Amino acid sequence: MKILNETHVPGKITVSHLENISNKIFEFNWITFSDDDLPLEDIEHNRALYLIVKYEDSVVTRVLVDNGSSANICPLSTLNKLKVDDESIHKNNICVRGFDGRGKDSVDDIMLDLTIGLVEFTMEFQVLDVAISYNFLLGRPWIHVAKEVPSSLH
Repeated sequence: MKILNETHVPGKITVSHLENISNKIFEFNWITFSDDDLPLEDIEHNRALYLIVKYEDSVVTRVLVDNGSSANICPLSTLNKLKVDDESIHKNNICVRGFDGRGKDSVDDIMLDLTIGLVEFTMEFQVLDVAISYNFLLGRPWIHVAKEVPSSLH
């Protein structure tokens, strides 16, 4: 109620927009999307779902949500950019299989504390030394912990 009482609401606002604002306030532990988040082509698209997350004081863009991945993936280049301490990285013998069925040995694994929206997650990532188009891939391990369901609607 304190937040609602202190929130500035413009005089010229639609009921729908006000509803979106209040829903976001009440759902502070959820990651939500509204119609404002839809791409220009509306719901008729097949774009991947990317999020922006925070790691310590850094904002990380191009975080792919992939419900087809059985692991959370972190490229080694992302850890280097974030200047992650080498002591927090642990060796492992995991082989990650890609879409083509070929395997790639995981360099290491790491536990990372990420903030997505207002929610904090501590997640294990498989660290791969590969060139890929995303900075993190959040797979089914994150999806289940976050109780998120990727949807083609957004």
